[in-house]
Amino acid sequence: MLIIGAKGFAKEILEIVHHLNQLDDLAFYDDVNFGMPEKLFGKFPILSSTDEATNYFKSIDNRFTIGIGNPFLRKKLYDKFTSLGGIYTSTISPTAIIGSYEVEIGIGSNILSAAVFSNSTILGKGCIVYYNSIITHDCVIGDFVEISPAVSILGRCQIGSFSKIGSNATILPDIKIGINVTIGAGSVVTKDIPDNCVVVGVPAKVIKKLNPLEF
Repeated sequence: MLIIGAKGFAKEILEIVHHLNQLDDLAFYDDVNFGMPEKLFGKFPILSSTDEATNYFKSIDNRFTIGIGNPFLRKKLYDKFTSLGGIYTSTISPTAIIGSYEVEIGIGSNILSAAVFSNSTILGKGCIVYYNSIITHDCVIGDFVEISPAVSILGRCQIGSFSKIGSNATILPDIKIGINVTIGAGSVVTKDIPDNCVVVGVPAKVIKKLNPLEF
């Protein structure tokens, strides 16, 4: 597998792959940070050009996942590396707790240790669910959503694509959160949130409007 990125969140994904015992032919990709070593931790090759990535997909392994957290960048990288022949692939920690009934996890999602999914939950493509986060029954999460550590998303919530939920935030039942929304750390969301905004506080309130995303 090729992990796109070789810093920060990419190292979180490495730990998942390590516990899955899938380290054979593992490589990373970084074409933006200069001075990177040839191998991460002296062990895993770091590719730095699209030609190298294309060759990797053709001759070694066509799977890739994205080790960068920003939802907007994740979508752009998904488009780029899919166009090079890569197959977008999820990484799910063996210590995550996944419900047995009606759980859907979209391609390319990264599920970290101790994340919990109840039954009847849907997670879109390319999402991140961090340590100790809980998604309870009948929740629907859009594409490329970032759920930070220890978030609680309670029953029947809907989260729009490209949104970011800060650490320890709580989304109360039946709440609808729009597209491209940032929820501040520790916030408690008690009412529906429109697209393209930042909300913080207890209860959470809109403090800033955001420009719609353009791809």
